[in-house]
Amino acid sequence: MARGTPMILLDTHAVVWLASDQDKLTEKGKGLIRSNAGRLYLSVVSAWEISILHKRNRLKLPMEPEAFVDRLIEQHGLNEIPLERKVVQLSVRLPDIHNDPFDRILIALCKEKGWVLLSKDKVIPKYSGIQVVW
Repeated sequence: MARGTPMILLDTHAVVWLASDQDKLTEKGKGLIRSNAGRLYLSVVSAWEISILHKRNRLKLPMEPEAFVDRLIEQHGLNEIPLERKVVQLSVRLPDIHNDPFDRILIALCKEKGWVLLSKDKVIPKYSGIQVVW
């Protein structure tokens, strides 16, 4: 891995589409995923969001959420990153631009680590200090 090359955090929708509907990913996003093996991350927050969406019948999965995420990590070589207290605290201090707590944590994580976020969310780039690719 090249020194100084940022890690890539996948937003929840990007993770789901990677597993189930890659046509929804942009060519740029697919290229970023292909060219960054070993530097792709899934936040435990996205695993949590997937489980909640599935429970509320807002996301159909071919299996239980835990198995879906486990298979996704294994098949695509994703690294899982746990939730850290300092990231949670930073997410609360962010400007009130985005109301989704899951996205606020992903934003805070990328700001804290200096990572790139793969996301189609048009609100996230309004935050300073975060690089969003779609």
